Amino acid sequence: MKFLHTSDWHLGRQFHNVSLLDDQQAVLEQLISYLENNPVDALVIAGDIYDRSVPPTSAIELMNHFVEKVCGEMKLPVIIIPGNHDGAQRLGFAASQMKSSGLHIIANFDDMLTPVVINSDIGEVAFYGMPYNDPELVRHYTKQPAKDHDQAHQLLLEKIREQFKPQQKNVLLSHCFVDGAIESESERPLSIGGSDRVSHEHFVEFDYVALGHLHQPQKKGEEYIRYSGSLMKYSFSEQHQAKGMTLVELDQNGFQSATHIPLTAPHQMRIIEGELATLIEQGKTDPNSHDYILARLMDKHAILDPMEKLRKVYPNVLHLEKPGMLIGVDQQMGKARLARGELDMFKDFFLEAKQEPLNSQQEQAVSEIISKLTRQQEA
Repeated sequence: MKFLHTSDWHLGRQFHNVSLLDDQQAVLEQLISYLENNPVDALVIAGDIYDRSVPPTSAIELMNHFVEKVCGEMKLPVIIIPGNHDGAQRLGFAASQMKSSGLHIIANFDDMLTPVVINSDIGEVAFYGMPYNDPELVRHYTKQPAKDHDQAHQLLLEKIREQFKPQQKNVLLSHCFVDGAIESESERPLSIGGSDRVSHEHFVEFDYVALGHLHQPQKKGEEYIRYSGSLMKYSFSEQHQAKGMTLVELDQNGFQSATHIPLTAPHQMRIIEGELATLIEQGKTDPNSHDYILARLMDKHAILDPMEKLRKVYPNVLHLEKPGMLIGVDQQMGKARLARGELDMFKDFFLEAKQEPLNSQQEQAVSEIISKLTRQQEA
């Protein structure tokens, strides 16, 4: 029995005010191509299908196209839970009517207790979905105390385990932060102060646990308790992460293997570092100059409009950092720079703007203007 585990699509996301929808569409086309050439029994999406609870129309249209292709044309079951970015009620609209088409959206606690059962070469496999939840919702649902996410998961999993049948293998979809796992900058915190952490020990009785929320592919506690990671890179902190999805295989004994299947977005997230002139020369021959770029400029002097200059070779520079301006600059040097005269500072500005120094006549004219302005201020 084989199925694909993916999560954290964040359709409709913007990064530094740039829409990532075209990149997301390109990656989803890769996913569809894989499914066309590598038949599986199901596709599971462990939350954060959209980037916000009220997604833009373009994101909904992209998801609709994907579902039509996979469920409608390929007749492949798709099982979804909402994540903390999704609006569970909106995502779950008409979920009961969609089941007959192969789209299974498990958006509330009642549906959580009725698994999606798929018949396969190893017999029945029951897919349970635990929608993203917080302790307050779980307390209301179970009528039992749950002070944090860990206790909330424990209570819900007890109810799910009561539904187990001896002849079935059991798969869980959950959107949570398993304690000790590695996080990224692009994930929205579930709570403050560490109360969002969930122990992996609650999941050990399942044959596979398909996790969502953390954007780096990883396992935690057991080989079969895994994050697939996000569909693509969503922050510069993820520049070295291998994005994709996880191909899971179960056999008669339960979990057999998990294989990372890479997906590559048209634009990667990259950090480049160096002096401006060096980066510009590098960009002229960089085969991936269209990537989304964070540039760290190591120049120790002020630069006029470095973003415009960099974008001539790296058109998608989205953010600049200037740590070079701080290297070796102590308080005394800072005061010395501030003590420089107006003429010296204007000469620096002119050289940066025009790429040539003031000539003697220009310097004389600027000096006279400064002297005149100084006398007016003192009068």
